[in-house]
Amino acid sequence: MLLTIPDVAVQLGVCRNTVYNLIHHNGLPSVLLGGVRRVHPDSLQSWLKQCEQQSA
Repeated sequence: MLLTIPDVAVQLGVCRNTVYNLIHHNGLPSVLLGGVRRVHPDSLQSWLKQCEQQSA
């Protein structure tokens, strides 16, 4: 099941605008389906893991 932007915002503890910024400027993978942006849970976890490794 794909996550909505508000779902991702809740999981990350940030606002929706921050999620859009992460998508457009920081490489958070997403898909656009019928004009609605979604994030695959596995992509979110992989992206978070990559961010952790880069900041370590």
